[in-house]
Amino acid sequence: MEKMVNILKPKPNPQQLLRDWQRRLRQDCRNIERQIRDIQREEKSVQKAIKEAAKRNDMGSAKALAKELVRSRKTVNRLYENKAQLNSISMHLGESVAIARTVGHLSKSAEVMKLVNNLMKAPEVAVTMQEFSKEMTKAGVMEEMMNDAVDSALDSEDIEEETEEEIEKVLTAIAGETAAQLPEAIRKERLKQTADTVEDVEEPVDDEEELEEIRARLAKVRS
Repeated sequence: MEKMVNILKPKPNPQQLLRDWQRRLRQDCRNIERQIRDIQREEKSVQKAIKEAAKRNDMGSAKALAKELVRSRKTVNRLYENKAQLNSISMHLGESVAIARTVGHLSKSAEVMKLVNNLMKAPEVAVTMQEFSKEMTKAGVMEEMMNDAVDSALDSEDIEEETEEEIEKVLTAIAGETAAQLPEAIRKERLKQTADTVEDVEEPVDDEEELEEIRARLAKVRS
C-alpha cells in the first residue's frame, strides 16, 4: 500500500526542490551568523581577562587565554568560509533549475557536489550536508558517493594547532609590553603555586577557576 502511495504521489518539480533547499541553506547561514556573534561576544570577555591577567603579572593565564582567542578566531574564519560555500551552493542550484526549464530535468553539477563534499567536513553543517547529498543524488544533481568516503570526511575534522607566533601576536596586541616579560613571569607564577603559605595558594586557585570558566564558555559557543 505504501509503495502504491509513493507511486501515485507526484514528484516535486525542480522549482519546489530549489525553494526547499534554499530555505534550509538560509537557515544554516543564520545559524552560522548566530554562532559567530556568540563567539565574538565571548572574545570581548577574554580580551578583558587577558589585560587583567597581564596587569597582575599572571602571564601564564594570559597566555592560556590568548591561545583560546587564537583558536576562536580560526573557528570564526572557518564559519565565514562555510557560510560562503552555503551561499555558493544556493547560487549553483539556482543555475541548475534555470537550465532544467530548458532540458526538462535537473542535471548533475560537479560544483555542487564538490561544495557539499567540502562541507561534510564542517561539524556545524555536516548533518545537513548528509541529507542534502541523499536528496540531491535522488534528484539527479549529484552522483552517489561511497559511504566510507563520507564517513572519513566526517571523522577528519581539521583542527589546526595554535602556533607560538600567533599566540605571542595576540598577547602583544592586547597586553602590550607586559607580554615581553612572559618567560620570567611564568617562572614566577610556578613559584607562587608551589609556595607553602595560605595567601600564595588561595589566589592562584581563584584565578584558575575563573580561567577555566572563561575557557569553558568560549569552548561552548565554538562547538
